[in-house]
Amino acid sequence: MQEYQHRVVQEKADLDEKIAKLNAFLGTQDFFKIVPDAAERSRLTSQYGAMTEYSRILGERIENFTE
Repeated sequence: MQEYQHRVVQEKADLDEKIAKLNAFLGTQDFFKIVPDAAERSRLTSQYGAMTEYSRILGERIENFTE
């Protein structure tokens, strides 16, 4: 694997860790206590969706590395 490919794999691993933490937070009562503003909760939920899509794309790129 080339150096840039290793960086992409690491980037996806780091992103997936952040996604897991955000997902765990979104499902708690603390989410509503810490983020009482509905608009900000919506933005965080949108951020989660964008991060998940970004991770999916990185995954596709990684799959292509081995082809």
